[in-house]
Amino acid sequence: MKDDKYNSNKNSKKVINKKPKVLVILGPTGVGKSSLSIDLAMKFNGDIISADSVQIFKEFDIGSAKISPQEMMGVKHYGIDIISPNQEFSVFDYVEYTKKSINEIVNKNKLPIIVGGTGLYIKALINNYNFGEANKNEEFRQNLEKEISEKGLEFAYQKLKNLDEDLALKTDRYNKVRVIRALEIKLFGTNQSNSESDFDFKIFALTKNREVLYRNINARVDEMIQKGLIREVQTLLAKYGDCQPMKAIGYKETADYLNGKISKEEMVNLIKQHSRNYAKRQLTYLRGMKEEVVYVDCDDRNNALGEITKEIEQWLKM
Repeated sequence: MKDDKYNSNKNSKKVINKKPKVLVILGPTGVGKSSLSIDLAMKFNGDIISADSVQIFKEFDIGSAKISPQEMMGVKHYGIDIISPNQEFSVFDYVEYTKKSINEIVNKNKLPIIVGGTGLYIKALINNYNFGEANKNEEFRQNLEKEISEKGLEFAYQKLKNLDEDLALKTDRYNKVRVIRALEIKLFGTNQSNSESDFDFKIFALTKNREVLYRNINARVDEMIQKGLIREVQTLLAKYGDCQPMKAIGYKETADYLNGKISKEEMVNLIKQHSRNYAKRQLTYLRGMKEEVVYVDCDDRNNALGEITKEIEQWLKM
């Protein structure tokens, strides 16, 4: 296909409205998405949009492994530190925010690069979910909250699984906010096919040897403790209490330690275990994606970067 804006014949000119190209870098926690995406942003004149459900909150830094300004290497990042911890942020909010950010980046003649591991965020964006009135159905949410308090979160998760096993598989069964949101999407939202999206997505999924990945995760948890995770959670609890991001891995376990429910050793082991379990669920999500995905083994980072670079260069020429 030619890149000309117009195709001509003797009688008319037809405008070709090409969809804006959006690069997507997926992968489990600890696989190296952040640093690799910065290399790609610098090479292809891109800005990065985070797809992380905790990094959106201000002050939740250490436990979310939030990238520092120094690590950004001058690359502009969207989707980080955008709301207060005492505010709610849904999948609907993420999709609306990201679409706006993509258009802003495109208008600067730059390449939008979405990077993250929150599967429901990515799925909703790529498949162009139309949420309808789901985000406004307060009665449904209140009833479900009551049901969860009486029967437990697992009951709600099994309800989601009975409705849509595939969506349940991609939803963190231990995260109440995500389970509720997934049920809202299933019951009240509709989804359009990817071909109806406003964007041309190129999706890469980063993978790594499982043992190496788990070692990286364990080491990162140790680093979080050394950087002051306990002090961070102590400060956040005093300031915001049991807010939405405090339910995330790393924060919940540390809060339990500070509240005297578990020992420090148990806290560290649980953060590592839950992080590894989350990475496993993320890998399961990647394998189950129905979209066209390029899977890249990141055991050799330089080879992975080279492979992705070649694919992107070809895609940008289309």
